[in-house]
Amino acid sequence: MKILITGGTGFIGRRLVAHLKVNHEVVVLTRQGSRAYELLGHDITLLDNLDGLDDLNDVDAVINLAGEPIAAGRWSEQRKQLLCDSRWLLTEQLVDLIKLSSTPPKVLINASAIGWYGRQGDVTLDEQCQTPHDEFTHQLCQQWETLAREARSNRTRVCIVRIGLVLGTDGGALPKMLPPYRLGLGGPMGTGQQIMSWIHIQDLVRAMLFLLEHDECDGIFNGTAPQPVSNREFSQSLASALHRPHLFFVPAPLLQLLMGEAADLLLTGQKVLPARLQQAGFHFTYPDLPQALANLLSAPR
Repeated sequence: MKILITGGTGFIGRRLVAHLKVNHEVVVLTRQGSRAYELLGHDITLLDNLDGLDDLNDVDAVINLAGEPIAAGRWSEQRKQLLCDSRWLLTEQLVDLIKLSSTPPKVLINASAIGWYGRQGDVTLDEQCQTPHDEFTHQLCQQWETLAREARSNRTRVCIVRIGLVLGTDGGALPKMLPPYRLGLGGPMGTGQQIMSWIHIQDLVRAMLFLLEHDECDGIFNGTAPQPVSNREFSQSLASALHRPHLFFVPAPLLQLLMGEAADLLLTGQKVLPARLQQAGFHFTYPDLPQALANLLSAPR
């Protein structure tokens, strides 16, 4: 297939491109051409913008992962607008091109996040949930998903992946967490009761490839492992995997002082299960956290 991917130089995108380019023609949308070649290799095609395209007739699939990192800074009003625009505007442009195509791509796989659910305590959630908590992360994801769904037709299916905390050693949250834990200074945040719905990077990439290859898959899919844990359990598992003590905790007021409203990402959570992925026949390589951490922390870095 010829596959157009946005966000291809990001943490998830890099891993996905590495798998896709083995058997497919991969086109990566990026404004940083030299960096993209450095990260992804030269056996891909680069596209610096969509403005010169009238349609996507020659593209078989689109994977849209682009978006500014949500946890990279305080949520000023300007930052919130950037987070929204970086997702919404490009998605709208891609969907417009799909709708203008006489032979449109067969599938759009669009990223979203479990932030769609908002804070939910320890209530168990799957894709059937219709009671999100209305806050910024929900509003961000809701509009993102609404725009992506506009691409659906009898010739184009749309799979939206609500991604949880992605664990890997070359990006995401885990490398930032490791230094204090290796020093024996790691611990839960706030009460530690907030639920963390996580997924091993390898399983997330496999799930996206599964959705790409299975024509019967359509709609919302939770990109999380089947065994979410509390923040305290996550912290204890990480300390144990590193053979370090687990004595400290990070007070909620300190996180709120440092991060403002964005601290909600760390202090609240949701217990999300990948029901539709499993019903479709997808099997997780790393369904439980200790196994996932053991794999990641034993891998060469």
